[in-house]
Amino acid sequence: MQEKINQAIILSAGLGTRLRPITDNIPKVMVPIVGKPILEWHIEQFKKHGVSEFFINLHYLPDAIKNYFGDGTKWDVKINYSLELPEILGTAGGIKQFEPYLAENFFVMYGDMFSLVDYSKMAEEFFKKPDAIGMMIVGRNDHPWDSDLVEVDEDLRFLKIHTKPHGYNELLENMRTLDAGYIFNKKILKYIPSGIPFDLDRQLLPQILAKGEKFYGYETNDYLYDIGTMERYLAVEEYIQNLTKE
Repeated sequence: MQEKINQAIILSAGLGTRLRPITDNIPKVMVPIVGKPILEWHIEQFKKHGVSEFFINLHYLPDAIKNYFGDGTKWDVKINYSLELPEILGTAGGIKQFEPYLAENFFVMYGDMFSLVDYSKMAEEFFKKPDAIGMMIVGRNDHPWDSDLVEVDEDLRFLKIHTKPHGYNELLENMRTLDAGYIFNKKILKYIPSGIPFDLDRQLLPQILAKGEKFYGYETNDYLYDIGTMERYLAVEEYIQNLTKE
């Protein structure tokens, strides 16, 4: 059995329309955080926790990413690419493209999330659950009405997904918000169709739960924040600037 996870998929095909004009000429994952592309932050953070091989899906301005990172030699890692044309294949569809090259277990992270997650601890929790087909970072927030939610049991096993709009104005004790960052067992890929757009949270997760698969949540206080809007991007930039001053 695989005892550690050394592969990560970083979903990088998004258009970044909410970050224009910054993304007029660069992909969203190339937006700089304290002078360094967010995708580079991802690679360095995963590498700290033993990941040595990366899979990056491309769509918008793909050469900007490939020309900067190449095959990953500069970072002492291996980088593989997949180009999605003419349309983006969605968060799950992009993962499916890498199926022939993936190990038994692997990480998945959205490229527009800034993450300082301790992936070693997350993997440790995942391996405590040998029946798990996957695990996802979950949490709590004060705006559940505009968040995707999941019902969980006392072991944080997923029971039912409630995607917005769902009518919940407060979080119940057995509910968490879906955050970002996954570990998948390769068996989950059989539920993803090939060559068509398919979504992780709205299609894949409800489908595997309906089939009785075991999928778990992982709670952490590690910094994890999306840069999907200008306001959020500036908040992350400020946070990292302050962190580097300490």
